[in-house]
Amino acid sequence: MPHTPVWFMRQAGRALPEYRKLREGIAMLDSCARPDMVTEITLQPVRRLGVDAAIFFSDIVVPLKAVGVDLDIVPGVGPVVAKPFASVEDLPRALTPDDVPYITEAVQQLVGELGATPLIGFAGAPFTLASYLVEGGPSKNHAKTKSLMYGNPELWSQLLDRLADITLAFLRVQVDAGASAVQLFDSWVGALPAADYRTYVQPHSARVLAAVADVPRIHFGVGTGELLADMGAAGADVVGVDWRVPLDDAVRRIGPGKAVQGNLDPTLVFAPREVVQAKVRDVLEAAKAAEGHVFNLGHGVLPETDPDVLELVVNTVHAGL
Repeated sequence: MPHTPVWFMRQAGRALPEYRKLREGIAMLDSCARPDMVTEITLQPVRRLGVDAAIFFSDIVVPLKAVGVDLDIVPGVGPVVAKPFASVEDLPRALTPDDVPYITEAVQQLVGELGATPLIGFAGAPFTLASYLVEGGPSKNHAKTKSLMYGNPELWSQLLDRLADITLAFLRVQVDAGASAVQLFDSWVGALPAADYRTYVQPHSARVLAAVADVPRIHFGVGTGELLADMGAAGADVVGVDWRVPLDDAVRRIGPGKAVQGNLDPTLVFAPREVVQAKVRDVLEAAKAAEGHVFNLGHGVLPETDPDVLELVVNTVHAGL
C-alpha cells in the first residue's frame, strides 16, 4: 500500500494556542465568514503539525446561516436554531455563490498559500443538517427528527432535497475555487438502522456526492459501523471510519473499490506517549487490508489535546510501521 497520508478533522486547530489567541472574543460563525481568519486557522495545523492536507475551516451550519436561517453557535452547546423546522413554510431557500463570497475568497487564498499541499473542502450532509433544524440544536436521541422522517416522509423528503441542494452548492463553491477534494460530514446519521438510511437518507447524500465527482470525495459519519457499505455506495471514493470499528473489519464491510479514512480514538492522545505510538501502529497495521488509507483522528481533535502529542502522531504515521 502507498504511503499513508495523515490529516485531522477541521477541529485540529482548536488544540493549538495560536487558534485560541486568534479567535479570542470572536464568535465562531463570524470567524467562518472572515477569509483572513479562515485562511489562518486552516493553515495552522499544516504549519505546526506537518499534516499532508489542509481541512477547510468552517462549520456544518455555515451554509444554513448564509441562506437566512436564524441560528447561532452557543459555546458549550453547539448550533441552536431559533425556530425549529416544522412545516413546508420553514424550508430554507437555495444557496448561491453570491451568498458565500467569503468562502470563494478564503479557498482561493488558501490554495495560493498551500501550494502543492491539497485543500479538502467541507460540508455537512443533509441528514445532520436536518437534525439540527428539526431538533433546534444538538440531540442525543433525535426523537423529533425521526418523528418527522417516519411520520411525514413527504415533508422529510422535501427538507432533505432542499438541504442536498444547499450542501452541494456549498461544496461546489469550494471546488470551483480550487479545493482538491471534499468531505461530506454526517455527524448524526449513525442514529439510523441501515434499512432506514437507505430509504430516507442515502439518495440525498448520493446526489450531493455525484455533483462533485470531479474531485475525490470522502464520506464520514459517527457511529456508522452498520452503515459503512451503504455510505460507500452513496458515491464516496473514501469512506470514513470512526474508532469503534477496526479498519480491517471496516474494509470487509465496505467492500472493494474504496479507500478508508481513520481511525484513532481522539482520547488516546491523553495516554502515555509510548501507548499513543503503539495504538497508531495498530491502526496502520489494520489499514494494510485497505486499497488506500488516510490516517485520521476519529471524530476530531479535542480542544484540551497537547499539540506536541498530535505532532508525535503525525511523525509516527509518516515513519510507518
